[in-house]
Amino acid sequence: MHFDRKEKDDETLLSLYKRLLYPRMVEEKMLILLRQGRIGKWFSGIGQEAIAVGSTLAMKAEEYILPMHRNLGVFTSRDIPLRNLMAQWQGKMTGFTKGRDRSFHFGTQAHKIIGMISHLGPQLALADGIALADLIAGKELATLVFTGEGATSEGDFHEAVNVASVWNLPVIFLIENNGYGLSTPVNEQFNCEHLVDKAIGYGIEGIQIDGNNVLEVFDAITEITASIRANPRPVLLECLTFRMRGHEEASGTKYVPPHLFEEWSAKDPVKTFEHYLFEQHILTDDLLEEIKAEFKTELDKETEQAFNDADPEPSAATELTDMYYPYIQQVTGPVDQGTEIRYIDAISDGLRIGMQQHSNLVIMGQDVAEYGGAFKITAGFVEEFGKARVRNTPICESAIVGTGQGLSINGYKAVVEMQFADFVTCGFNQIINNLAKTHYRWGEKADVVVRMPTGAGTGAGPFHSQSNEAWFTKTPGLKIVYPAFPYDAKGLLLAAIEDPNPVIYFEHKYLYRSLSGPVPSGYYTIEIGKANWLKKGNQLTIITYGLGVHWSLSYLEDHPDLSVSLIDLCSLQPWDKETVAAAVKSTGRVIILHEDTLSSGFGAEIAAWIGEHCFTDLDAPVMRCASLDTAIPMSKILEDQFLAKNRLHETILKLMAW
Repeated sequence: MHFDRKEKDDETLLSLYKRLLYPRMVEEKMLILLRQGRIGKWFSGIGQEAIAVGSTLAMKAEEYILPMHRNLGVFTSRDIPLRNLMAQWQGKMTGFTKGRDRSFHFGTQAHKIIGMISHLGPQLALADGIALADLIAGKELATLVFTGEGATSEGDFHEAVNVASVWNLPVIFLIENNGYGLSTPVNEQFNCEHLVDKAIGYGIEGIQIDGNNVLEVFDAITEITASIRANPRPVLLECLTFRMRGHEEASGTKYVPPHLFEEWSAKDPVKTFEHYLFEQHILTDDLLEEIKAEFKTELDKETEQAFNDADPEPSAATELTDMYYPYIQQVTGPVDQGTEIRYIDAISDGLRIGMQQHSNLVIMGQDVAEYGGAFKITAGFVEEFGKARVRNTPICESAIVGTGQGLSINGYKAVVEMQFADFVTCGFNQIINNLAKTHYRWGEKADVVVRMPTGAGTGAGPFHSQSNEAWFTKTPGLKIVYPAFPYDAKGLLLAAIEDPNPVIYFEHKYLYRSLSGPVPSGYYTIEIGKANWLKKGNQLTIITYGLGVHWSLSYLEDHPDLSVSLIDLCSLQPWDKETVAAAVKSTGRVIILHEDTLSSGFGAEIAAWIGEHCFTDLDAPVMRCASLDTAIPMSKILEDQFLAKNRLHETILKLMAW
């Protein structure tokens, strides 16, 4: 292997070697602990250290790095004490995730490292968001994100690289091509000759280097970062290397031809660089033994200290609290009675004021810029706030949700528009496994609002009409709001933007232009988690939200003889149990009405809670009135039959007959 030291002095080369040797010795220690049964699992990066170490040392300390699970050298090169890493790996309270997640599935703002989740691809989009925040702020910084050759098969890879290309984001997408995705060889992952060739399709630069040559890695990253800081754009960097151990130790390596181990053993990044330093008379036998002895003493000490650290003490209250970033909402009241405007205009006004209030707020979505969005909610925003903060996105829901999280990590807020709530399926993983779990895992906020134009009533059929709130109400870590009136639409949206936690904001498309109401001017917020008790009666209670509120109001207007308590939940996570309990107690009879399908709809959760906590207040079974357990048809006749509104009358009669 050829090493080109260029202008590096002996001290620099020796320092590089120490940085390279240290994670190797940590790895060897971990394998001993594994054989001793003191640890249960380990993902080895032996043979790949040059990539992690060389690239990290080439980055500025204030630049973010998003590594994978074989990149121990990233963490050690950023001087994270081994005791803290060992505590993390052992699930100790002093670990970064307090025992809640494994290995390198954590982040640390102090070291500007954002760890992965097991799904491999999603962190690529987070890098986009981090880089976008730097770009908007005018900071000349680069972002480095790792992925493996196997993960390049994922859609997240395509989406993230494409977004970075279209937006000229200063991101290095570093592919560690180690030959195998667990046991699947590269020829079963892709059919191109080299992964670097993928860069051509995105219109970006592609560079391939020897990932086992620490000087080549260091020099390549140094050169690339200097260039993209001054001229922001992404670069795809393929680092050729080899995985000398199994995917994880239990999986073994029997599927790897023996000759590959022989070939790559000769390219060992530690041994080859060590040999080079001996040749250059920088390293001697005595010095090497001294370095190893010093490292071994440190490793043994730090390891035992970590093993003696306290295990987490189970506390349900702590676990529940830590699902959310600490935040106590301060409700801001309206300054005037307002004027009559449409539901859609209230949302637009809320977004506009949110952008005015928060100079670090970015709106992203398909066609949201000059076109104003599919429903024209952001019309005129580009002229007022500029394209840096009102951004048209490619059609890539996963990448844009991930970009939103990246913005949040780097000090910004994001509002992400799903063109239709139905399309959120393409970004589901980012919401469920990244936004929702980030604070619980390592204490970082996810300051992202996902706008969800939802619901039926417009004959839009199975893919533009779904009520999918129940997909999210069961996911801890998310907040979910669903306004039924223009006043609430604006106030809850501003509250959602203010909240540093991820909020899923449902807005009903049918109400956009069909419903008007008084909306105050200026800034005001509504309490998330507080229901509206719209009507008070003594015969029965209807608990509902969204379009169900208006179905109920219309029905009660046609049946003035009924004395009904009507509850508009407004928020579905958290939801107002106190108001629901009081309403149940006031009538003893309850209907839960929602537009979603009956089976496993959110109404089932409310019904179960009422049955468990308000049983003695009931004079009849809790009844649910919901839509058919089918997909949503396009035909108006069939859609009317599908919707819960069609069964409200018979449900009320059935309940009153008890």
